[in-house]
Amino acid sequence: QVQLVESGGGLVQAGDSLRLSCEASGRTFGSYALGWFRQAPGKEREFLAGISWITAMKYYAESVKGRFTIARDNAKTTVFLQMNSLKPEDTAVYYCAAGPSSSYYSPLSYQYWGQGTQVTVSS
Repeated sequence: QVQLVESGGGLVQAGDSLRLSCEASGRTFGSYALGWFRQAPGKEREFLAGISWITAMKYYAESVKGRFTIARDNAKTTVFLQMNSLKPEDTAVYYCAAGPSSSYYSPLSYQYWGQGTQVTVSS
């Protein structure tokens, strides 16, 4: 059974940085996509970044390009999301997801989801 466990969220001030981690287990992820999404209260789940486990090709939402960086550690099957220059509007629950590589941008493409980690950015 696939498990995705996020960590690294917290309360920070505007301009600070955070690095989220997602530990993946339960299968080999060779052909899979790993993605990061977020959801703020009253809003739809929003794609942030995705990475191909086999090629390491990366995809970003325009809204976070240049501020957020996705990376993976194959040895530990961990995916990271480095977030810099955080803004109050980045406040949300952040989710890690995994699924067969198709459309990285749509949450419908992902089969497995973590429980989420809260990120709160104060002004």
